[in-house]
Amino acid sequence: MTELSRLTLITGGARSGKSRHALELAQALAGEGRAFFLATAQAWDTEMAERIAHHRSTRPARFETIEEPLALSTAVRSLEGRAAVLVIDCVTLWVANLLGVGLADDGVKREGAQLASALRAVSFPTIVVSGETGCGIVPENPLARRFRDLLGIVNQQLAVAADSLILMVAGYPMRVK
Repeated sequence: MTELSRLTLITGGARSGKSRHALELAQALAGEGRAFFLATAQAWDTEMAERIAHHRSTRPARFETIEEPLALSTAVRSLEGRAAVLVIDCVTLWVANLLGVGLADDGVKREGAQLASALRAVSFPTIVVSGETGCGIVPENPLARRFRDLLGIVNQQLAVAADSLILMVAGYPMRVK
Protein backbone atom coordinates (compact mmCIF):
# COMPACT_ATOMS: atom_id res chain seq x y z
CA MET A 1 0.00 0.00 0.00
CA THR A 2 1.44 3.34 -0.99
CA GLU A 3 1.07 6.58 0.93
CA LEU A 4 -1.65 7.58 -1.53
CA SER A 5 -3.75 4.53 -0.66
CA ARG A 6 -6.15 6.10 1.80
CA LEU A 7 -8.73 3.38 1.28
CA THR A 8 -7.80 -0.25 0.82
CA LEU A 9 -10.32 -3.06 0.37
CA ILE A 10 -9.10 -6.55 1.20
CA THR A 11 -11.31 -9.40 0.05
CA GLY A 12 -10.94 -13.15 -0.27
CA GLY A 13 -12.36 -16.43 0.91
CA ALA A 14 -12.79 -17.72 4.44
CA ARG A 15 -9.52 -18.13 6.33
CA SER A 16 -7.52 -16.58 3.49
CA GLY A 17 -5.58 -14.21 5.78
CA LYS A 18 -7.64 -11.06 5.20
CA SER A 19 -7.72 -9.89 8.82
CA ARG A 20 -4.07 -10.67 9.48
CA HIS A 21 -2.97 -8.78 6.39
CA ALA A 22 -5.22 -5.81 7.25
CA LEU A 23 -3.66 -5.55 10.71
CA GLU A 24 -0.13 -5.78 9.29
CA LEU A 25 -0.84 -2.95 6.83
CA ALA A 26 -2.51 -0.85 9.52
CA GLN A 27 0.38 -1.21 11.94
CA ALA A 28 2.81 -0.06 9.27
CA LEU A 29 0.62 2.98 8.52
CA ALA A 30 -0.17 3.99 12.09
CA GLY A 31 3.34 4.98 13.11
CA GLU A 32 3.00 6.47 16.59
CA GLY A 33 -0.62 7.49 15.97
CA ARG A 34 -3.81 5.93 17.26
CA ALA A 35 -4.93 2.75 15.55
CA PHE A 36 -8.61 1.83 15.61
CA PHE A 37 -10.38 -1.44 14.87
CA LEU A 38 -14.07 -1.29 13.97
CA ALA A 39 -15.60 -4.71 14.63
CA THR A 40 -18.99 -5.64 13.15
CA ALA A 41 -19.38 -9.18 14.56
CA GLN A 42 -22.08 -10.11 17.02
CA ALA A 43 -21.91 -13.22 19.20
CA TRP A 44 -25.26 -14.82 18.38
CA ASP A 45 -24.03 -18.31 19.33
CA THR A 46 -21.13 -20.08 21.06
CA GLU A 47 -19.18 -20.73 17.86
CA MET A 48 -19.34 -17.05 16.86
CA ALA A 49 -18.35 -15.98 20.38
CA GLU A 50 -15.29 -18.22 20.06
CA ARG A 51 -14.39 -16.68 16.69
CA ILE A 52 -14.68 -13.18 18.16
CA ALA A 53 -12.52 -14.17 21.13
CA HIS A 54 -9.89 -15.60 18.77
CA HIS A 55 -9.82 -12.38 16.72
CA ARG A 56 -9.51 -10.27 19.89
CA SER A 57 -6.64 -12.41 21.17
CA THR A 58 -4.67 -12.07 17.93
CA ARG A 59 -5.27 -8.31 17.55
CA PRO A 60 -2.33 -6.17 18.66
CA ALA A 61 -3.06 -4.40 21.94
CA ARG A 62 -2.40 -0.97 20.43
CA PHE A 63 -5.68 -1.12 18.47
CA GLU A 64 -8.61 0.60 20.16
CA THR A 65 -11.68 -1.49 19.38
CA ILE A 66 -15.07 -0.08 18.55
CA GLU A 67 -17.87 -2.63 18.30
CA GLU A 68 -20.52 -1.39 15.88
CA PRO A 69 -22.67 -3.91 14.03
CA LEU A 70 -24.83 -1.44 12.07
CA ALA A 71 -23.92 2.27 11.97
CA LEU A 72 -20.55 2.03 10.20
CA SER A 73 -20.70 5.38 8.39
CA THR A 74 -21.37 7.22 11.65
CA ALA A 75 -18.59 5.33 13.44
CA VAL A 76 -16.10 6.09 10.65
CA ARG A 77 -16.92 9.80 10.67
CA SER A 78 -16.64 9.93 14.48
CA LEU A 79 -12.93 9.07 14.23
CA GLU A 80 -12.01 12.17 12.20
CA GLY A 81 -9.23 14.03 13.99
CA ARG A 82 -8.47 11.07 16.29
CA ALA A 83 -7.41 8.15 14.09
CA ALA A 84 -4.07 7.58 12.40
CA VAL A 85 -5.50 4.43 10.80
CA LEU A 86 -8.68 2.36 10.88
CA VAL A 87 -9.37 -1.30 10.16
CA ILE A 88 -12.98 -2.34 9.53
CA ASP A 89 -13.53 -6.07 9.96
CA CYS A 90 -15.79 -7.03 8.35
CA VAL A 91 -18.27 -5.90 5.72
CA THR A 92 -19.51 -9.47 5.28
CA LEU A 93 -20.95 -9.57 8.79
CA TRP A 94 -22.15 -5.97 8.50
CA VAL A 95 -24.30 -6.84 5.46
CA ALA A 96 -25.64 -9.89 7.34
CA ASN A 97 -26.45 -7.63 10.30
CA LEU A 98 -28.31 -5.17 8.06
CA LEU A 99 -30.38 -8.02 6.62
CA GLY A 100 -30.93 -9.34 10.14
CA VAL A 101 -32.64 -6.12 11.22
CA GLY A 102 -34.91 -6.30 8.18
CA LEU A 103 -33.31 -3.76 5.88
CA ALA A 104 -34.61 -4.05 2.32
CA ASP A 105 -32.23 -4.49 -0.63
CA ASP A 106 -32.34 -0.78 -1.52
CA GLY A 107 -31.52 0.07 2.09
CA VAL A 108 -28.47 -2.22 2.10
CA LYS A 109 -27.26 -0.68 -1.17
CA ARG A 110 -27.82 2.82 0.24
CA GLU A 111 -25.85 1.91 3.39
CA GLY A 112 -23.04 0.57 1.21
CA ALA A 113 -22.92 3.81 -0.78
CA GLN A 114 -22.95 5.87 2.42
CA LEU A 115 -20.07 3.83 3.83
CA ALA A 116 -18.05 4.29 0.64
CA SER A 117 -18.71 8.03 0.80
CA ALA A 118 -17.73 8.25 4.48
CA LEU A 119 -14.51 6.34 3.83
CA ARG A 120 -13.57 8.71 1.00
CA ALA A 121 -14.34 11.76 3.15
CA VAL A 122 -12.14 11.03 6.17
CA SER A 123 -8.50 12.09 6.24
CA PHE A 124 -7.00 8.91 7.72
CA PRO A 125 -6.17 5.67 5.89
CA THR A 126 -8.68 2.86 6.24
CA ILE A 127 -8.36 -0.83 5.50
CA VAL A 128 -11.66 -2.61 4.96
CA VAL A 129 -12.03 -6.40 5.14
CA SER A 130 -14.81 -8.20 3.28
CA GLY A 131 -15.45 -11.76 2.23
CA GLU A 132 -15.61 -12.85 -1.38
CA THR A 133 -18.74 -15.00 -1.49
CA GLY A 134 -19.47 -15.00 -5.21
CA CYS A 135 -16.92 -17.62 -6.25
CA GLY A 136 -18.68 -20.67 -4.88
CA ILE A 137 -21.82 -22.57 -5.66
CA VAL A 138 -25.18 -20.85 -5.97
CA PRO A 139 -26.85 -21.10 -2.54
CA GLU A 140 -29.97 -23.24 -2.41
CA ASN A 141 -32.19 -20.82 -0.48
CA PRO A 142 -33.45 -17.33 -1.36
CA LEU A 143 -32.04 -15.58 1.73
CA ALA A 144 -28.53 -16.94 1.11
CA ARG A 145 -28.71 -15.90 -2.57
CA ARG A 146 -29.94 -12.44 -1.55
CA PHE A 147 -27.09 -12.08 0.95
CA ARG A 148 -24.49 -13.22 -1.60
CA ASP A 149 -25.79 -10.80 -4.23
CA LEU A 150 -26.02 -7.82 -1.85
CA LEU A 151 -22.54 -8.43 -0.45
CA GLY A 152 -21.24 -8.52 -4.02
CA ILE A 153 -22.88 -5.17 -4.75
CA VAL A 154 -21.54 -3.56 -1.56
CA ASN A 155 -18.06 -4.95 -2.31
CA GLN A 156 -18.27 -3.33 -5.75
CA GLN A 157 -19.31 0.00 -4.21
CA LEU A 158 -16.31 -0.12 -1.87
CA ALA A 159 -13.93 -1.30 -4.63
CA VAL A 160 -14.87 1.68 -6.81
CA ALA A 161 -14.12 4.04 -3.90
CA ALA A 162 -10.90 2.25 -2.93
CA ASP A 163 -7.44 3.36 -3.96
CA SER A 164 -6.17 -0.18 -3.49
CA LEU A 165 -7.88 -3.58 -3.81
CA ILE A 166 -6.22 -6.74 -2.54
CA LEU A 167 -7.44 -10.30 -3.08
CA MET A 168 -6.12 -12.73 -0.48
CA VAL A 169 -5.41 -16.27 -1.72
CA ALA A 170 -4.17 -18.89 0.76
CA GLY A 171 -2.51 -16.23 2.90
CA TYR A 172 -0.94 -14.29 0.04
CA PRO A 173 -2.04 -10.87 -1.12
CA MET A 174 -2.66 -10.28 -4.80
CA ARG A 175 -2.95 -6.62 -5.79
CA VAL A 176 -5.97 -6.17 -8.06
CA LYS A 177 -6.09 -2.39 -8.08
